[in-house]
Amino acid sequence: MPVATLLPFTATPNRKSASPTSFRLTEKFILLLVFSAFITLCFGAIFFLPDSSKLLSGVFFHSSAVETNTHTGPDSSDAGSAGNDDRLLAKIKKDHEKALLEAKDTLQKLPDVIQNDILADKAKVTKESMGKGAKDGNNLPFIEYHRPPGATGLEPQDPETRERRAKIKEMMKHAWDSYKQYAWGSNELRPVSKHGHSSNLFGDIKGATIVDALDTLYIMEMFEEFDAATDWVEKSLDFNVNAEVSVFEVNIRFVGGLLSAYYLSGKEVFRRKAVELGEKLLPAFKTPTGIPWALLNLKSGIGRNWPWASGGSSILAEYGTLHLEFMHLSRLSGNSEFAQKVMNIRKVLNRLEKPQGLYPNYLNPNSGQWGQHHVSVGGLGDSFYEYLLKAWLMSDKTDEEGKKMYYDALQAIETNLMRKSTNGLTYIAEWKGGLLEHKMGHLTCFAGGMIALGADGAPGDKTGHQMEQAAEIARTCHESYARTTLKLGPEAFRFDGGVEAIATRQNEKYFILRPEVIETYMYMWRFTHDPKYREWGWEAVQALEQHCRVDGGYSGIRDVYASSPNYDDVQQSFYLAETLKYLYLLFSEDDHLPFEHWVFNTEAHPLPVIRKDKTDRPNESKG
Repeated sequence: MPVATLLPFTATPNRKSASPTSFRLTEKFILLLVFSAFITLCFGAIFFLPDSSKLLSGVFFHSSAVETNTHTGPDSSDAGSAGNDDRLLAKIKKDHEKALLEAKDTLQKLPDVIQNDILADKAKVTKESMGKGAKDGNNLPFIEYHRPPGATGLEPQDPETRERRAKIKEMMKHAWDSYKQYAWGSNELRPVSKHGHSSNLFGDIKGATIVDALDTLYIMEMFEEFDAATDWVEKSLDFNVNAEVSVFEVNIRFVGGLLSAYYLSGKEVFRRKAVELGEKLLPAFKTPTGIPWALLNLKSGIGRNWPWASGGSSILAEYGTLHLEFMHLSRLSGNSEFAQKVMNIRKVLNRLEKPQGLYPNYLNPNSGQWGQHHVSVGGLGDSFYEYLLKAWLMSDKTDEEGKKMYYDALQAIETNLMRKSTNGLTYIAEWKGGLLEHKMGHLTCFAGGMIALGADGAPGDKTGHQMEQAAEIARTCHESYARTTLKLGPEAFRFDGGVEAIATRQNEKYFILRPEVIETYMYMWRFTHDPKYREWGWEAVQALEQHCRVDGGYSGIRDVYASSPNYDDVQQSFYLAETLKYLYLLFSEDDHLPFEHWVFNTEAHPLPVIRKDKTDRPNESKG
């Protein structure tokens, strides 16, 4: 076909064109000469360059015929190759003609029409990419970020409340600045000796305090400090370590902290790091039952359990406290494996007979059978129950299985473990092979907040009853603080031998800046607005300032019944992640991280409710 017949060009107009409809004759002649030379060159290459048909077809048109031909083995015949070449030449000519006709049609369009076509094509490609789970440069799906409501809140209207909240923010600044000055990059701070401290829970991963504190810094609008922490995460947070870590602790502090920081700020580095770490934790599930190991070497992927845990068992509070984070990892990564792993844990549990409806603390990951029949709502068991309830809430109340498991378990706890002391203090005892130990741990004090959080969804007419239980547990835990010399609660307290809410053993008298009592005050304030919960929280603030604050931060105390504090010289990362955050929210308005939009993981890292109706995004703003 003569070239000239393909090229009745008209100019594409622009705002500076002398003629809006056509080129001048000389311009058209020059364009025809250039284009004719280009076509001649292309066809010359086809006929004279060695193997040119394969080259051009493969480079420009990604022909499947070329792919087939180039993978043909040495047995291919010359006749077959010649036939392929003829077909390829015909295809190339046809593709050239099509391309030239498309160019002609495009050049005849107005600029606005061309621009609209480009935008439509981009939208189509984006939609198709999203539908196919297309990945960005970090191998993560494209997600349009929306910040859930309440990431930051309004100033309290009451002057005294505003002043108290400002004091808690100053406490956070003292804790953070001390860490930054004396232990930057270490996991935790030794505030008395003023240097870094690293627990073996994190192996060789560094920066636990930084990651744990990210969301607290953001919530308190300490954005300069948040940016410094973000910079450290981007440049220095490294999970490529040949070391054994606690799957539970790394999940709730690092994965939870990174997820929360992403949802609050929209910064992609947090999503990337969270998914990277989540993937490194997946080998922990390589057991016969899928119940994960407690400890995992991040490099080798080899796991094991704590040697003291009932014949190599996994621990209920550890394998049962992965659900919230792993559901969000699936959502943010596009990898359903995270969700499948934690849903399989439920399948294993639902196949087992529960003694008195209770969940023992130990489960063998090889046999899938319970270990020792010890039950606790404190250490070793606590957050398993918390995550059943919160899984239901985080699913926008669609996870009916989690809901049923939670309320059934709570009924068994009430029947078998909840007791009332002689003087009317409600407590939750521990169950060992059918015998009760009348001891309640500081960790168990979170249960007041948990029960209050779930009361509204309680079956039947039990909402009021559960709110009463929550209030009674809050009162008991307050008494455990009020009955010490330093007005800070012991690690555990007992209800036997004539004592109530008092620690009787030396190894139970310490206070390590734990958050659980404050956590329950915060929930009880949100649901009741009874001013006593804020007063109890302020009592704790005063005790922390008087007895735990030192020049280099905040320290735990070895004996809360002693007349003066004996420091343990550790500022726990959860003090910044949980204790100070819950105190700050206790003195904040209810619009700050509202419960209808956020659920806290067990390290107080807020995670958004996953809406089934994607259009339900009130008051959201793009990050």
